[in-house]
Amino acid sequence: MSRTRNRTSRAIAVTAAALAVLTACGGGGDTGTDTANKPVTITFWGWAKGTKDVVDAFNASHTDIRVTFEEIPSGTAGGYAKISNAVKAGNAPDLVSIEYPSLPEFVSSGALQDIGGEFTEADRAKLLPQAVELTTLGGKTWAVPFDAAPQAFYYRKDLFARHGIEVPRTWDAFRAAAEKVKKADPKARIGTFFPDDPTTFEAMAWQAGAQWFKAEDDTWKIDTTDPATTKVAAYWQGLLDADLVHKNASFSPEWTGSLKNGTTLGYLGASWGAGVLKGTLPEQSGKWAVAPLPSWDGKPASGMLGGSTFAVTKDSDHKAAAVEFAAWMSTTEAGVKARIASGTSSAFPAATALRPVAKQAFDAGFYGGQDIYALFEEAGASIGPNWAWGPTTGTTNTAVKDRFGTISRGGPTIADAVKAGHDATVAELRKRGLKVEG
Repeated sequence: MSRTRNRTSRAIAVTAAALAVLTACGGGGDTGTDTANKPVTITFWGWAKGTKDVVDAFNASHTDIRVTFEEIPSGTAGGYAKISNAVKAGNAPDLVSIEYPSLPEFVSSGALQDIGGEFTEADRAKLLPQAVELTTLGGKTWAVPFDAAPQAFYYRKDLFARHGIEVPRTWDAFRAAAEKVKKADPKARIGTFFPDDPTTFEAMAWQAGAQWFKAEDDTWKIDTTDPATTKVAAYWQGLLDADLVHKNASFSPEWTGSLKNGTTLGYLGASWGAGVLKGTLPEQSGKWAVAPLPSWDGKPASGMLGGSTFAVTKDSDHKAAAVEFAAWMSTTEAGVKARIASGTSSAFPAATALRPVAKQAFDAGFYGGQDIYALFEEAGASIGPNWAWGPTTGTTNTAVKDRFGTISRGGPTIADAVKAGHDATVAELRKRGLKVEG
């Protein structure tokens, strides 16, 4: 076991102790006949690009399991609410997409089944340790990790070259570059602050070494005002106050339009963003490049921005079949190729052995043939091992998002928004009868 995995395991082991109480209400074992009575039909809800292609490829190559797919809105855009309502109504699909940050909340609400008997330790050993630990709660396995989502900086290399701007490797250099962009073109900015997306800020805090959720014995310790988070909040507040970055909703028409007209020169995203830009801006092929996310000391460091898993809902009678399909999507060459075949997915698989397959399947011509997967490999290895998500991510993020939308020069600040998220989280945990410090 690697040194990184040892550190990660120790960090999560403590959290697991507190989560054990929460996960006691999670779904139990398989509740009905499964692949022994083949063929079996399972239902699957998801939203990621390329998912229908994956389902079609699976159905074309398998006769014992058939998957019926329904595309739903992305999680925070209504998908999670739809899943939760279906679970409560007793008509949830067998398998659902859930991002890492939201998994503990679904587990704690009893919406999912433990799949440790079907997705074994041998299966998990093939995956990025950080992804494995984020799906291990209360000592149980709750989802099959699909991808990892290390951070990256996408930039218009043609415009950087035109304005004589060097690609920043540190956050100090990023601010200096932002000033040069604004000076070169008063309408242009180096990047965007997304007021609707707390997870981007959280990934920045993660990269800086923050640890918002920590469990010791039976007590949750919540700390969103630690030095790392405070530093990140002050930094981005400074960029906003100096008007060095745009403030637009993520993936909004305004944001997309600014990319198309060249008034946004960069995008602080994740590995999956490579496919997003390629699919959104096909006319700009060859003009973009990818760099490591700037860090505080110039050394590789990353949080994880999003990333998806596949989980079996509590009332599914076909757990084994659902896990078999999830594992095929996540850990087989055919599954990864099918995902990327759509041309707009740049999946960075949690299954380390499949990274070369993903690299070969993704046409990097949009990035001038750059080996972006080599960059993602380095970033993935640098994901901080001490971050864990708590069981109230929805509450936390809603509170932060609401305050992010009101940030203005001389008005509410990023720090105020983060404090609101802290207070809402503590109140929700106490409402659930849990011990909290913070």
